[in-house]
Amino acid sequence: MSVNEKSSKSATTVNLGIEIAGVRFANPIFVASGTFGYGSEAARFCDISGIGAIVTKSVSWNPRPGNFPRRIVETPSGMLNSIGLANVGVDAFVTEKLPYLAEFDTKIIANIAASSVGEYCSVLEKIEANATGNLVGYEINVSCPNVKDGGLSFGTNVGMVEEVVRALRPLTKKLLAIKLTPNVTSVAPFAQACEDCGADAISLINTVVGMSVDIRTKRPRLSTVTGGLSGPAIRPIAIAKVYEARKATKLPIIGIGGIATASDAMEFFIVGASAVQIGTMNFVHPDASIRVRDELTQLLTSQGCSSMKDVIGTLEVSGEMRSLGW
Repeated sequence: MSVNEKSSKSATTVNLGIEIAGVRFANPIFVASGTFGYGSEAARFCDISGIGAIVTKSVSWNPRPGNFPRRIVETPSGMLNSIGLANVGVDAFVTEKLPYLAEFDTKIIANIAASSVGEYCSVLEKIEANATGNLVGYEINVSCPNVKDGGLSFGTNVGMVEEVVRALRPLTKKLLAIKLTPNVTSVAPFAQACEDCGADAISLINTVVGMSVDIRTKRPRLSTVTGGLSGPAIRPIAIAKVYEARKATKLPIIGIGGIATASDAMEFFIVGASAVQIGTMNFVHPDASIRVRDELTQLLTSQGCSSMKDVIGTLEVSGEMRSLGW
């Protein structure tokens, strides 16, 4: 039997489909905002229609040039970035990017960044009024560590997260997911606040604040001194945060953080994530999401699973572990 025949056979035996807040996704492997552009950048490298969902690069009301270079540093098992939410602005997003993405048979989730509650609302309303057929929802970025206004100032304050969710909820019936930061002592109160205020899901995690220094010049390598660490180095942090949030809320969780293989993704599913997003690995292999999707089919088949329901939230924690507070 050829490799293609084996792949075709396994694809018919495992149902990768999932549902989040009434939205049906063909598979649970999404691509993370800021790592896949607006789709066109990766279209020649992979089958975009085979991705569970594309979470677009963050869009704000006005175009943003982003931070001054240097904006990226490679680190052991990861990447430090300080892009600063560079984007085309909402007008270009709805007239150029959404129509292009509508050509593909996949779900689109628009990631929104803002420096005020009013800007979040204005951007969402603008997109809502110009939504294409495959735009199924929004991911609200309240957690970027690389901008002075908004960003972490929202995501590290429970009251501000509540204010953002309450303001946005009446503006759309589409999926409303809130992207939370790991840069807090406990993510549970933020997850609970999202649920209490009407969000449909939470995305965990955004990058972890990090720093790198050039020992020759004794200067920070990033122009903004600190930046956001991503990649395999943060995966254990992300899994722990998903685990914590899973215990605090019934909202669907979209896991993010250093996923490079189906085994990495499975850790998130077992802990309780309904879907995952591939991030930094897209810069290494633009078709990483397709590869992980296919690997996941093979992995589930090898474990005798027929659907994602067989694995999501199946973590086993012994009584002894619980007595230690886990």
